[in-house]
Amino acid sequence: MKKVAILGRPNVGKSSFFNRLARARDAITSDVSGTTRDIKKRVVTISENREFEVIDTGGIDDSSELFNKVAELALRAAQSADVIIYMVDGKMLPDEEDKKLFFRLQKIGVPIALLINKIDNDKEENDRFWEFASFGAENMFAVSVSHNRKFNPLYNWLEKHIPPTEEKPLVLDEEFDPLFDEPMELEVEPQEDKEIKVAIIGRVNTGKSSLLNALLKEERSVVSDVAGTTIDPVDESIIYNDYNITFIDTAGIRRRSKILGIEKFALGRTENMLREANIVLLVIDATVGVTELDERVAGLIEKHHLACLIVLNKWDIKDDISYEQAVENTRYKLKFLHYASLITISAKTGLRVHKILDEIIAIYKRYSMRIPTSKLNEIIKEAINRHHVPSHNGANVKIKFATQFDTKPPRFALVSNFPDFIHFSYIRYLANFLREKFDFEGVPLEIMTRKRGEREEEKQDYLV
Repeated sequence: MKKVAILGRPNVGKSSFFNRLARARDAITSDVSGTTRDIKKRVVTISENREFEVIDTGGIDDSSELFNKVAELALRAAQSADVIIYMVDGKMLPDEEDKKLFFRLQKIGVPIALLINKIDNDKEENDRFWEFASFGAENMFAVSVSHNRKFNPLYNWLEKHIPPTEEKPLVLDEEFDPLFDEPMELEVEPQEDKEIKVAIIGRVNTGKSSLLNALLKEERSVVSDVAGTTIDPVDESIIYNDYNITFIDTAGIRRRSKILGIEKFALGRTENMLREANIVLLVIDATVGVTELDERVAGLIEKHHLACLIVLNKWDIKDDISYEQAVENTRYKLKFLHYASLITISAKTGLRVHKILDEIIAIYKRYSMRIPTSKLNEIIKEAINRHHVPSHNGANVKIKFATQFDTKPPRFALVSNFPDFIHFSYIRYLANFLREKFDFEGVPLEIMTRKRGEREEEKQDYLV
């Protein structure tokens, strides 16, 4: 698949253009210079059957160490692209730095276009367009992203460099005649789901972006000592043991009173990403331990009923505390994530980072586990025989049978004559019994009680 990289200096409209191509508000846009810092990628389609991967890069600027790293990632994206679109601000006079960058990108040797943004009308086009002829660009386009103006010439140029997607022909069995033959009933075994979405969350400066880079074995996300470097969620996929694992590095979370400017947008994006995730890597700074804010961040995992691996990062520079003490302190403060797995690592040195991928796959298999109804009822019956369901005001409460009706996370329904009389403490006992009999480490369980014939969604479920 062809790759199209969008480059330019800060605040020229790259992310707005990226969102228009993606037909979604994917990249955060604002008037703040340098809003985009990491690379964002999306597969988009033009002219029905022409697909390509569009890459949004951070603004190229050398005003600070942080933005030097942003520029380095942007230029690296250009080196791997098949087509480059360089954007400039049409409201401003041509800039010498822009020219130098454009000449540098021309030497890469791939098709390149100069996109002059913020040209809102014909008068501005007549007055401004030719001022940019000094760039010596063979392909120049004057557009207005905010007004969706004059994009067709650009799309026509892109079509010359983006080949149509090949459609695979439908091959029919020569012996099968759809007019006369009866269709064969085939037994199809369910395919194992190999797509895993992993969100990396935590408060600011815990090392989330460093962890993503360590997992990918490349510098994919900007790492800086500046707290709040990551604004847009960054996602990248790898294939590991036949699983396609997509990592999402989310913005670091601060106290509400400390949230600055564009970071408020990042918080909303983090919540959206968690709705799509299966597993969360909760990154904790081992040199600090679990703070009150860490507890609040962890509350998002409970809210979305996600599988979880707690990652104690910076283990190489931790204070004088034993592994046992660190685990005990973490478990105590994150009681509601009692089911979560835990690992100590150093994203900086690579200590035990390689084990995270195996943990992710193991947790995902448990998150997707479905227990046969006969086996489930056998275990529930064993649990009831060990400790009977407590009666309620003289009423004899019975659990008639149990069933698992969903996965990711595993969801169970207990059918009872008096479902409202089964106390939460007994449901928690049954959940712990299930955890003893089946390996559900890292996975939350949802258990609801209902009468026979009652819909699952009509009852309140319990996360245990």
